[in-house]
Amino acid sequence: MTLALDAAALPADAVEVGRIADAWGIKGWFKVLPYSASPEALFSSKRWFLQPAEKGAKTFSGTLLLKIKEAKEHSDAVVAWAEDVPDRNMAELLKGARIFVPRSSFPTPETDEYYWVDLIGLNVLNREGQDMGVVHELLHTGPQTVLVLTYQEDGKTKERMIPFVGVYIDKVDLAAKRIDVDWQAEY
Repeated sequence: MTLALDAAALPADAVEVGRIADAWGIKGWFKVLPYSASPEALFSSKRWFLQPAEKGAKTFSGTLLLKIKEAKEHSDAVVAWAEDVPDRNMAELLKGARIFVPRSSFPTPETDEYYWVDLIGLNVLNREGQDMGVVHELLHTGPQTVLVLTYQEDGKTKERMIPFVGVYIDKVDLAAKRIDVDWQAEY
């Protein structure tokens, strides 16, 4: 059995938002493991772009377009159903596939809310104008999110962590690719 999905070009603004874990039920539904605790991007886009798993069995190559009919939360994951995936056997062929959606299809965040993908790569400066580093990744620690910055010191790449909470974050300027913080290098 082969996948009967359309080949597609990955959009220039594509963001990887999850992966397909396995088939779910017998009618072509599949379980998705989102990379975000708030998987709104999966719900807002009806066009998912799939690429093969990085590890494990590869049942297809290139990029495929998956036209989503329905996606909903179920327990600790998301389940979805798509055109051209009529049964469990076809859904099983999607196992491990990486899911991308265009950034332009994400819902507009509320004031002072940001998608993590938009913060990665921003320069961080403190109130004194000192370069604190570049946002490399974000960590969710339970009660708060933490910016993980990389910076150079003595020819070595080092990391610095700053809680992404209002008391330390003065301003996020996505257009200027900058975050201003109340933080000192020696913290």
